[in-house]
This record gives sequence, structure tokens and C-alpha cells, in this order.
Amino acid sequence: MKRSRYAGTITVIQLGTVIKTVIFIVVLLIFIFSLSGLLTSIKPKYRLTSDSVNSAATQFSGELLYALLSRENHYFAKSLPKDKNAPSLAGEIFKLSTNISFDDPRSLLGRELPGFFAYDNEILIAGEGTNYTNMPYESAPPETNGKEAPVHNVETIKEEPKEESPVKPPLTTNGKKVVYVYNTHTRESYLPYLKGVTNPDLAYSSQVNVTRLSVRLQSSLEKKGIGTSVSTTDVMGLLDKKNKEFWQSYEESRPVVQEAMAKNRDISYLIDIHRDASRKKQTTVTIKGKTYAKLAFVVGGDNANYQKNFALAEKLQKALDQKYPKLSRGVFKKQGSGNNGKYNQDLSGNALLIEAGGVDNTFEELYASIDAFADVFSSIYWNANEVSTPASPKKAQ
Repeated sequence: MKRSRYAGTITVIQLGTVIKTVIFIVVLLIFIFSLSGLLTSIKPKYRLTSDSVNSAATQFSGELLYALLSRENHYFAKSLPKDKNAPSLAGEIFKLSTNISFDDPRSLLGRELPGFFAYDNEILIAGEGTNYTNMPYESAPPETNGKEAPVHNVETIKEEPKEESPVKPPLTTNGKKVVYVYNTHTRESYLPYLKGVTNPDLAYSSQVNVTRLSVRLQSSLEKKGIGTSVSTTDVMGLLDKKNKEFWQSYEESRPVVQEAMAKNRDISYLIDIHRDASRKKQTTVTIKGKTYAKLAFVVGGDNANYQKNFALAEKLQKALDQKYPKLSRGVFKKQGSGNNGKYNQDLSGNALLIEAGGVDNTFEELYASIDAFADVFSSIYWNANEVSTPASPKKAQ
């Protein structure tokens, strides 16, 4: 210890403290340089990027971030809805660290019950009456062993009569096929047309199935002036030929969609039509005396176009709610273990997956819903696209 006397004051310098400070600074610099070298030497795919930061931020709800800001700036607090409590910070941290939400018991049960992941979806927009107890879910993979039940009641399916002189719609895509409709689970069928079948998990047929809905949607959209093409590929038939599993369906439908897009650059919308496994009570509604099969929109959470696809589904959900109340069960997000998570929706920002009705619905109910969907879709399409109508001939001056 060194003592010095100057202008009546004594300065005491602890040599040990100086040495400790210098050592701390040196160690800190070594750590910073080592960490920087480590971060720059690892492979690019493992580095921290803006995407990874964005992915981490999505784990926190907008309401929570807004509530945190309001604690620092009370002007934010004045804008919070008075009838809605701010999210619990402790609850959100617990959810982030354990993946268990107090608001959703499925987050705990899903780990304990085999196959429960089939119900582990997120409700992005709930249609009236929709909750976590009656969400759409897929049938179990078909176990028909190559045998199919005979079909019946096919004669009751009323198809649209062909018009000899169809009325030309006021707006058209001028021959361009801008919508592509296909079915990944081509053989998903409906029990009223399968003789002797009562088990929803066996509602599959190569003869009567959801492909009829694709053809109906094509007809309905073209009446609205929107050029539409339909895939004729039997994807589930390809699975059988290649001895692939049911969960590999999207591996087979993906190249079909990619080939269609490569051949036709005008395709702007992709629509994959499925059938839900829920029973009639959850999938049927009567609107103004007419019976419809309910629709549901599924958005894959593991694709780069998630936000765009959700925005489109949200528009359609709102339009259906306004014109056909209760027809839509809502918009649902699927991702993670046990789910495909993409559903080919990474191929386009305008990709839709529609669950049309359930295993008990009839084609009369299904066609009514498809026509209603075409009605609201066409309104959204023409509002979003510039309309080019033929110019009126000018009168001679």
C-alpha cells in the first residue's frame, strides 16, 4: 500500500484491487474475442440470424410485449382494452420454458396420451361454436388392405346440368387458369355413400370421394369468371403403387403441384380440398333453411409463407361469417411433431387447405358449401385484382 500526502489529503491505493481490475479486464477481452471467433467460425446454418431472432420473438404474444412496454411507458397502458387483463409474465415464462400452457391442458396431456398430437392444433380464428373440444381432425390412416366397400346412393348425387348456352360472366380472367385445385388425400370419402361402413376411419373410396368437390369448385369459380384447373392425379393411388405410408401423401402431391405451376405461370392460387373426420353434429349447419357442410381452413405453421396464407384464410373467414354465418368452423394452425406443417403452402403465398364437411355429410350439403365458398372467394379475387373489361367502341365524331 502506498501513501502520498498532497494539499492536506491522503490517497490510499490498494495494489491488490488494481491487479484484480486489470485481470478482470483482460479475461473479459479474451472472452469477447473468443466468443466472436466462435460465432464467426461455426457453419452459417447454425449462426444467429434475423430469422432465428424472429422465430424466438414469435414465442411471445403481441399482448405480452405490449404489456411490458406499458410498464415502462404508461401511455401504452391507457390504450390497453379495459375489459382485458394483461398476460401474466410468470405464466408466459413458464409456458416458454416447459411448453405447458395453463390455458390449454392439451399441452400436458399431449405428451402422455399416444396419438393425441392429432388434436394438437392451434385455433387462429374460431368460428361460432368452435373450441378445443371440437376442432377438425384427420381420420386414422386407412387400413382397407386393398379392399374397398361397395358404393351406393350415388344416384342421389345431383350434379349441375350442362348449360347449352352458358351466360358469360361480366368479369373474366380472359382464358387464364389462375386457380389450381387438387386433393392430397384423394380417396377421402363420406359414409352415406359407402355400403356397410360405419367406422369413420374406413371412409375411403377410389370411386366416390373429395375429388368431386374439386370439379364442383372449378365449375362454380368459372361461372364467376375465374379460370380454374383441376388435378386428376390419384395421389393415394400413387402411395399404394409405391408402397408408401399415408403420412407421405404430401411427398406425392407436391411434385404434382410443382409441375402444374411450371406448366402454367398464370396459377396464382392453390386449393387443396380435404374431408374432416368429425361427425355430423360438428360439421353441419342450416342457413336460411338450407343445409350446408361446414368448412374449415388449415394453415401450415412450418412454412415461409405462413403469414400470407393466414392473411388469405382470414379474409375468407370474415367474408363467410358476413354472408354465410356459421358456415366456417374457423382457421386452424398445424405444425410440429405429427403434422406435415407445410401442406405445400410454401409453394405460394395464396395457398389454401380446406376441410370440407365431415364423414357424415352428403354431396348436396357439400356442393352448397363449395358454391358458397366460390361466391366469397370470387368477391375477394376481383377486389384484389385489377379488372380489365373490354373497352366500349367509340362513337364516330
